[in-house]
Amino acid sequence: MNSGTLMRIGWICLAVVSAGILAFGIVVLVAPPAGDALLYRTDALATAGLGLFGGLTAVIPFRAGERWAWFALWFYPVFWLAHLIFRLPPGADHVHQIVFVVLSLAGLLAPARAFFRAPAEGHHARR
Repeated sequence: MNSGTLMRIGWICLAVVSAGILAFGIVVLVAPPAGDALLYRTDALATAGLGLFGGLTAVIPFRAGERWAWFALWFYPVFWLAHLIFRLPPGADHVHQIVFVVLSLAGLLAPARAFFRAPAEGHHARR
């Protein structure tokens, strides 16, 4: 596969993970579970923010080949692996966590070479 296709696979996988995080945050913000609604809404707002910032990072600088974005988005597999290993919420089945670990790793590893390639002669890379 060419590097453009691998980059497309990468940013789309990371955007899907971001969209899932954003959607979960919005759902909990609008309809918090029974209990401390204020605490749930606070966590939900932070979760939605993580999804929004991750999505913007995936779609704009990551997609443009900015190396810092590749490093920053390694937060996703670490975040989801921690949720899986320590059996953290949301959910009890943890299938979504495995899916998000796989998607985030695929999104980061598929285009990895593009982030470490020397800039083409005569071009100024923004790295």
